[in-house]
Amino acid sequence: MSSPANAPSKSSVTTPERSLNQRLDALQRANEVRSKRAALKRDLKAGRQSIDRLLESPPEWLETAKVMDMLLAVPKYGRVRAGKILAQCRISASKTIGGLTPRQRAELVHALRQPRG
Repeated sequence: MSSPANAPSKSSVTTPERSLNQRLDALQRANEVRSKRAALKRDLKAGRQSIDRLLESPPEWLETAKVMDMLLAVPKYGRVRAGKILAQCRISASKTIGGLTPRQRAELVHALRQPRG
């Protein structure tokens, strides 16, 4: 049994207080990122953007997006095909674009540039 002296205090478990302005700024930034990602997904779907070029040098606001979500926005890439490509490149389905290693990024771009057949 642990004694109360070893138990964490409530103050060490709480998150830091944020001012109303800080919360509103964070909300505004999050909404901007969501809007940009939605527009990007529409561009990917319409063929106005190339996923391989995006992966080579992603904008900062795209770094926290899941690779799988971006692949699913590309025409003819469903869960099965996207999953196979990620597995082939040894990339987890939950990996973010910013979290890709240089090897993973290079392998994924190479795999996406291969003719589909």
